[in-house]
Amino acid sequence: MAREKKFTTKELFQETKQILLENGYDGFTFGILAERLEVSRGAIYKYFDNKDELIVEFMLQEMKNFLVDLNEITQCKNFHEKFNYLIDLIFQNANIHQIIAIGQRISNTRDKRITTKKKELDQLHIKMYHQLDEFIQLGKKTSKVKPSIPNALILGFIFQTIAIPNHFHISRDLWINSIKEIILDGISNNN
Repeated sequence: MAREKKFTTKELFQETKQILLENGYDGFTFGILAERLEVSRGAIYKYFDNKDELIVEFMLQEMKNFLVDLNEITQCKNFHEKFNYLIDLIFQNANIHQIIAIGQRISNTRDKRITTKKKELDQLHIKMYHQLDEFIQLGKKTSKVKPSIPNALILGFIFQTIAIPNHFHISRDLWINSIKEIILDGISNNN
């Protein structure tokens, strides 16, 4: 009997991410994943009972990785450095919103493992929000951010900048730096 090819969790999650981004939740199957990993579907079923369990586990790992990177913001000296770090981090993880939206497609289930993992994921989202809220509070405290604008709106606006289409193929650096400038200084030429 032929020996089953081995795959790492990293390979499994990389392929999971690619398939989800290409095909969405409904188009994700263990058959496609197995084909990409060059293994049998049974090899995947050894670790996960169904696609929801795998997707939630993948999303937890993605969120944990993002939070590790986000935590590095504490190494920045001031609001401006933190702001630049945050925008760069968001653009490095530009598909995080798409992944989160896909994860929200996972139906409510009676499977306690999936329910527990979804709750853990919710807690990580809250942790991320609190950390970003502290960043906005720092901006308000140091008069870099207008205190009258709600924090949630500022964060939403910052995160939505990754969804702005670059139809004219402006260089990535110019695009990101221009977004930073618009967020911090607006578009007015009145200095």
